Amino acid sequence: MNGKIHEECGVFGIFCRETSQVAKTAYYALFALQHRGQESAGIVVNHDGVFSAYKDKGLVNDVFTSEILEKLGGGEIAIGHVRYSTTGLNQRENAQPIVVNHLKGNMAIAHNGNLVNSYELRSRLENEGCIFHSTTDTEVIAYIITKERVKTRSIEEAVLAAMDVIKGAYSLVVMSPAKLIAVRDPHGFRPLVFGVREDGAHVVASESCALNAIGAKFVREIEPGEMVVITKDGVKSDKSHCGGKRSLCVFEFFYTARPDSILDGCYVHDARKRAGAFLAEKYKIDADIVIGVPDSGLDAALGYSQASGVPYGIGFLKNKYIGRTFIVPDQQTREDRVRIKLNVIASAVRGKRVILVDDSIVRGTTSRPIVKQLRDAGATQIHFLSSAPKFLNPCYYGTDIDSRDNLIACHYNDEEIAKIIGADSVGYLDIAQAARIAGKEDAGYCMACFDGVYPTEIPKRPGKNNFERPMSENPKFRKQGGAE
Repeated sequence: MNGKIHEECGVFGIFCRETSQVAKTAYYALFALQHRGQESAGIVVNHDGVFSAYKDKGLVNDVFTSEILEKLGGGEIAIGHVRYSTTGLNQRENAQPIVVNHLKGNMAIAHNGNLVNSYELRSRLENEGCIFHSTTDTEVIAYIITKERVKTRSIEEAVLAAMDVIKGAYSLVVMSPAKLIAVRDPHGFRPLVFGVREDGAHVVASESCALNAIGAKFVREIEPGEMVVITKDGVKSDKSHCGGKRSLCVFEFFYTARPDSILDGCYVHDARKRAGAFLAEKYKIDADIVIGVPDSGLDAALGYSQASGVPYGIGFLKNKYIGRTFIVPDQQTREDRVRIKLNVIASAVRGKRVILVDDSIVRGTTSRPIVKQLRDAGATQIHFLSSAPKFLNPCYYGTDIDSRDNLIACHYNDEEIAKIIGADSVGYLDIAQAARIAGKEDAGYCMACFDGVYPTEIPKRPGKNNFERPMSENPKFRKQGGAE
């Protein structure tokens, strides 16, 4: 991976008519969503209106032992979450789902995305006397829904009212004592799907691959702005917030989502192959073999090979027991993991001119060891192609790019980047081709990280939460002249 950016979380929810092992079901679903977040995991089980919850830092398999799953027990509803931190540090307090007890009962919520007005909302809530126990914008959403719930007749009315207040990217699963609610923001920045199991259980998840893992049938994608409410009486849909500009994050296709998932009516595998074919049209390179960087570069490499006629080969062996490098919180650890994560198959590249395809080039810092491995194995030429366009702008919707400072394409041209990473050449997908990656014209994807066109207002106060800064860097404390 190439100095990977932080990206994404995964959410899951299940509603059963009868008591069943919903904790174990959520556990299996979170396994399928593990690629979306590896910092923490959590599950909340609802049995007859009583919530049982467990969450902690670590991978799903580390957090949930068989004993913990047994303690969570059976129930009728459950929600789960795997996390990578965009808003809020990687601390146990920031793990999700969040459980809230309020005047009219209890609620659990899990969130994928990032609000653009989180700072303003949190400041307002704090001035009203609210006390926060985490630094995530998910807790902000929970407070907003809870405030509305006190005034409304139902949890779904409260959620709809909250949607009028919160801005930005959010795919939510919300659980009340008797209901499971799934919500997608009006722009549809983050994916959310709906499915049904043979026993009649209804499920929602960030990606369709989670449905496959638990034997559920994919029914459809939840629409941008749609709220789906699941109760014992059936499934209802509210589309009062639909109809806005669709802005699914295009980076879901390049990197985040699993190849076997469906996004915007297209398998991710097919989209990545299409990106590789676009690269073949743009870069007609005389080479002996085309290889991909596992895992998200493999499909694009195959697409390049099929379109160009350059033979496809397996150039790297991936250690499957090492997590995705973009999720690791510091750069040095990312680079260390790359060295033990990927091993070159020397016989495949020795004496050959190699086209190397990866999902993106972000900072470029971990591209160097990958290219060096190929050089050391005897590759005579290395042409590095990115299946995504150049990263040139910050993202405020859940992809952790808060500055142009560390984006290599902002500071160097293609020839300079090639020299920095040790390749003979580098190339990128065109933005116009990225817009057609799912086989549609004018699909309406968010590509702000590439083209700088933001679907919403950008945050007025981007950056770390005040509680995550040293006091010497915190304007609140400097203004007050210190802290007690």
